[in-house]
Amino acid sequence: MGRGRSCVGPVAGALGVLTLANVSNNRIARRWAPVTSAAATAALVTIARRDGLTWAELGFSDAGRGAGLGGALAAGVAAVYAAGVAVPRTRPLFLDERALALSRARLLEEALVQVPIGTVLLEEVAFRGVLPALLGRSLPARTAGVAAAALFGLWHVLPAIDMARANPALGHLASGSSPATTGHPTSGSPAATIGHPTSGSPAVTTGHLRSGLSPATVGRLVAGTVASTTVAGLFFGELRRRGGLLAPALTHLGTNSLGYVAARLARRLDRDRRERGVAASAGRGASGPLP
Repeated sequence: MGRGRSCVGPVAGALGVLTLANVSNNRIARRWAPVTSAAATAALVTIARRDGLTWAELGFSDAGRGAGLGGALAAGVAAVYAAGVAVPRTRPLFLDERALALSRARLLEEALVQVPIGTVLLEEVAFRGVLPALLGRSLPARTAGVAAAALFGLWHVLPAIDMARANPALGHLASGSSPATTGHPTSGSPAATIGHPTSGSPAVTTGHLRSGLSPATVGRLVAGTVASTTVAGLFFGELRRRGGLLAPALTHLGTNSLGYVAARLARRLDRDRRERGVAASAGRGASGPLP
């Protein structure tokens, strides 16, 4: 399809669907995010197809290349997480209350249902498939990609506010100070560590800022999240160009789902370290001179 055709109506419809899904997944019905996201994905694809876009234009192509590229990058994410968890100085950034507060069953639900369907499916189809294609009707392809990436950044405003509640480690980093690395762990988001907070996490308590961060610090964290996820959107858009939707989807899935595993592993290592410290202190006290 040639450029020059107006995309205002379909884009407005797509943005309306995304707005409703964003509010529902982050404020109204978090646990139902997979259902909401699946319905929103179907609505977006319907809008795009009715506007004449082909499956290939939406990114449903290059499955083999996408699987190879996305799988390799997901493996790279796993390696980064493993290194970050292994180093005591960076381990607190992985101690995320949103993951640590979950039971084992709920953790599996998050990693295997909420993230793949509630987050990755909708975000990849919307921001790497439908929106760039619709915007590309009347904008140059590169401009359409940048606009879609910017919308992807704005999509994370509500998750970033929730992240501030569960994530004082990154909040302190946003304000220019260092997160605590001793005592009770300050929580951080393993996904957000590389620029992508998990949206729609039902584990977040939204009643108050548990971290005690100031509104200015929360504002900086939100602005930083929007900026970093916009950059992530540009990167994922390039992956989509090289390997269809499957390439960014697998990378995205690895980033978020493996973050839950990294959080549990970080807590276990941190607990073991503290227990060894207590045992060593007790040993020194027992062998010391009597009063």
